[in-house]
Amino acid sequence: MSNNKGVLYIVATPLGNLGDMSPRAVEVLSNVQLIAAEDTRHSAPLLRHFGIRTPLSALHEHNERAACAALLQRLAAGASVALISDAGTPLVNDPGYHLVSAARAHGIRVVPIPGPCALIAALSAAGLPSDRFVFEGFLPARRAARVSHLETLRDESRTLIFYEAPHRVLDCVTDMAQVFGAERRAVIARELTKVFETIHDDTLAGLGDWLRADAHRQKGEFVILLQGNILEPAGQTDDEARRILRILTKELPVGQAAALAAQITGLKKNALYNMALSEKNAKT
Repeated sequence: MSNNKGVLYIVATPLGNLGDMSPRAVEVLSNVQLIAAEDTRHSAPLLRHFGIRTPLSALHEHNERAACAALLQRLAAGASVALISDAGTPLVNDPGYHLVSAARAHGIRVVPIPGPCALIAALSAAGLPSDRFVFEGFLPARRAARVSHLETLRDESRTLIFYEAPHRVLDCVTDMAQVFGAERRAVIARELTKVFETIHDDTLAGLGDWLRADAHRQKGEFVILLQGNILEPAGQTDDEARRILRILTKELPVGQAAALAAQITGLKKNALYNMALSEKNAKT
């Protein structure tokens, strides 16, 4: 790797609360020669707030492939560039993949400047199993395609995480209730780090009712988190597995109870562990 080449920095910026901007992010954005931003009009006020005067260049989903060539030329000539998205960590459902991939292919150093990320922030506060999860981004806008995709996830045992637009959030939750069952546990995390931040957990049916009860709840930026399928196909019934877990968790820690229940029922330990946590959370 040539020492004469610039560095591409991937810089996380606040989701909403400017207090979440790291000093390192401010330093990097102040010292690079160019900032590639998803929306220059959106990012300009943020940079002004922190006194950052670095020139801006647009890099979004419609021009990324075309913009890559010019950015790579500058990096190869020794200029350092920072990539930012409208909010949070770039490339997490935001533009940047093609630029990062091309930079690495050309031997340009890529350095992450970590910080806020909506899906991780939501997961940390949701109260759902967080040791294993799947991020699905935005679901298809059309209902038929959305339902079809959700059906492919019906048996997924890991916690599922989605982003959703405000004008589709109620339809999305309604479709989830149809596919996964009205009683599946889920969490809506709305407007994270902002004034009207809301983290609300319920069954999918309950979340639908909650959204319908107040139109203001359907506004903002949404993360939807869905408990994974806690039972995989096996000989034991749902009720029987729960009965065994209730007995075991009275005497044993959740992990040990799940391991022993797996031996008794033939079900997967992770599925039983998630079931035990669900039972425990439902009582609190």
